[in-house]
Amino acid sequence: MERRTGGPYGLFVGLCTLDVLQLVDRLPGPDEKVTARDQLVAAGGPATNAAVTFAHLGGTARLLTAVGAHPLGEGVRADLDRAGVTVTDLAAGRTEPPAVSSVLVTAATGERAVASTNARGHRLAPPPDLDTRVAACDIVQLDGHHPALALATARAARAAGRRTVLDGGSWKPGTEDLLPYVDVAVCSAAFRPPGTATPDDTLRFLRSHGVPWTAVSHGPRPLVWSGPDDAGTVQVPEVQVVDTLGAGDILHGALTHGLARLPDLTGPAFATALRAAASLAARSCTSFGTRAWMRGG
Repeated sequence: MERRTGGPYGLFVGLCTLDVLQLVDRLPGPDEKVTARDQLVAAGGPATNAAVTFAHLGGTARLLTAVGAHPLGEGVRADLDRAGVTVTDLAAGRTEPPAVSSVLVTAATGERAVASTNARGHRLAPPPDLDTRVAACDIVQLDGHHPALALATARAARAAGRRTVLDGGSWKPGTEDLLPYVDVAVCSAAFRPPGTATPDDTLRFLRSHGVPWTAVSHGPRPLVWSGPDDAGTVQVPEVQVVDTLGAGDILHGALTHGLARLPDLTGPAFATALRAAASLAARSCTSFGTRAWMRGG
C-alpha cells in the first residue's frame, strides 16, 4: 500500500539498480588496486533516484521496475522502503541478481565512472492493472529503460490525461516511439537524437516529434529550455562539487514534484520549476552519494 502523504502522487517507470559507490583519490590503472576513502550501497537508477527525491519532497511515489528474487534484491527493497518509495516489482519471480552499478567517484573533482548492465536482459510486461495505476496518479515519469513498459505507461497516461515527464539520459532504442506521448522532456547533453549535435538541435528534434515542453541540461552550464510560445535559460547555482552521481535524477524527481502541482503549464511556471529543481540538484553534488543531501532538509 502507498503511504499517502497529502502531497502529489507520482508514478515512476524505469531502471532500478543496486549502486555500489567508492570514493577514491584517483581511478586505478590497469591491474592496479586502490583503497577507497569511503563507500556507500543504495538503490539507484534514474527513475529510482527520482522517485526517492519525489518522496523526500513530500510526494507519494510508486516505482514500476525490475528487482527480482535474488538476495541482493532484498537490500534494494529495504532501502526504497526506508526512502518511502512503494515498489511494484515486475520481475518478482526471477532469480538472477538485479542490475549492479559499480561507481568510482574521484574525490578531487566529484566526477564519476560507472559500469552497469542497466536494463539489459529484462523484458518487462506491463501489469494487468496498469490503467488503474496510471489513473490513480497525478503525474508519470519515465526514464526510457524497459521500453515496452515505458510505452504502454505513456499511452495509458495520455488516455487518462496525466502529464508525462521523460528523463532523457541517453538516446535508446524505442525512444522515438515514446516521444509522441511525452509532455515534458528534460534531457542531458549526452542525449543525442539522430542528426543532432547541439542542445538547440535536440530541442528542435523533440518539438518536431510532438513534445511541447523541452529542456537540455549540461552539468554546471545553464539549462536551455523551450515551450510552445516561449524559451529561455536557467542558471545552475555554483557549488563546491563532491559527487555528481545522480544529480540529473534528482533534478528530474524535483521537477516532477513541482510540475505535479501545476494544473496549467506556462513558460514562467516551467522556468520556475526548472530553477528550483536545478538548485536542489546542485545541492546534491556537495556531498558523497545520492542521499546525504536529504539530511539537510
